[in-house]
Amino acid sequence: MAAAPQPSLSAGDLAAIDGQLAATDRLLEQNYPGDDGSRQPVHTVYVPADRFTPSFAADWGAEALAAANAHGGLEKLGALLGQDAALAEAVAQRVEAKLASEPIEDLRLDFEDGFGDRGDDAEDAAAVAAASAVAAAAAAGSAPPFIGIRFKCFEAATRSRGLRTLDLFVSGLAAAGELPEGLVLTLPKVTTVAQVKAMDYAVSRLEEVHSLLAGRLRFEVQVETPQLILGPEGTSPVAQLPHAVPGRISGLHYGTYDYSASLQISAEYQSMEHPVADFAKEVMQLAVASTGIRLSDGSTNIIPLGDNVENAWQLHGRLVRRSLERGYYQGWDLHPAQLPSRFAATYAFYRQGLPAAAARLRTYVERDNAEQTEGGVMDEPATARALAAFVLRGVQCGAVGAEEVQALAGIGIPQLTGLAHPRLATTSNS
Repeated sequence: MAAAPQPSLSAGDLAAIDGQLAATDRLLEQNYPGDDGSRQPVHTVYVPADRFTPSFAADWGAEALAAANAHGGLEKLGALLGQDAALAEAVAQRVEAKLASEPIEDLRLDFEDGFGDRGDDAEDAAAVAAASAVAAAAAAGSAPPFIGIRFKCFEAATRSRGLRTLDLFVSGLAAAGELPEGLVLTLPKVTTVAQVKAMDYAVSRLEEVHSLLAGRLRFEVQVETPQLILGPEGTSPVAQLPHAVPGRISGLHYGTYDYSASLQISAEYQSMEHPVADFAKEVMQLAVASTGIRLSDGSTNIIPLGDNVENAWQLHGRLVRRSLERGYYQGWDLHPAQLPSRFAATYAFYRQGLPAAAARLRTYVERDNAEQTEGGVMDEPATARALAAFVLRGVQCGAVGAEEVQALAGIGIPQLTGLAHPRLATTSNS
């Protein structure tokens, strides 16, 4: 009987290969950590900075529910969005509770387009007042889970003003005590990597001045210019951002109207679903894959008001669903009347997908390969992660309950989280 073959590569060969790939190992470890498993809001609401009060979120929730009730109620809205009676009833109950308890998940007090140029004295006063109001709302428990400001961009004409507003707001929060846990800062109209590096420097200095932990002040980048998608050298600057300031960027937000206008798309055809929008968002998606940076779609300016309410709700609901199906789990809302369609479409997406996703997860966890084969689907670990992440997002936003997941998938939230983010589970157990 012939002797079993022995490995030909020596320990020295393996060590040489390890040496060749050491830089790759470091890159994957440091620059591609994957999603951190924390909650991502389903939307961001933008409001002129001086309109925020501690009761702002509750006021919007009441207005949103009133708008739905004035047009037949939340179940009728569900029907408008194509939901059958059973689904519409289940979604309506959860949306009503959501509008009462947490109508805004993420709020940005806007000092950019929504505020304009009112002079330095007025903006200084508004920035100081915004910090005070946010601190008061956070202390009272009335602030949305995620809250912050969008300041003016770093182009030459507005750079100084944007930095001053950022400084006054963060300094005001620091003076008031602990920063809100869900603090978010938004840098708009980015065109170059250098502007993002400048923002990294600015927040690093604010951390030093106010004795904050390094990396505490993360920020979003708004993708509103074609120069960020395709740079002058023929490369994609947006793909460089995660690696230019590792760990500092929390999200990329697509800007529907600035981006479309910059490509000479006429106003009538500017939309979240225009081909130029889809191309930009696909590049963004590739640029941040596995980096832990979240993505947000833009907004629609077709508001459910006047004689156009039902058509606007149908449009908004369809666009929300379209984004979700394409892996964009967040978007912008501009008016209280958009909240019902935002949550109705989002909740329907997760509730409709829950039974099949949960069944596949149960089969995967039980390792019943025969049953997997009989069912026509044999899921691999990567697919199981995606299934678990889908269900977990549904739980985090309130679309489905932990008890439903337990009943359908046979697992609790800790195990679901471990399946969705196995690297986190490994880290926590090490």
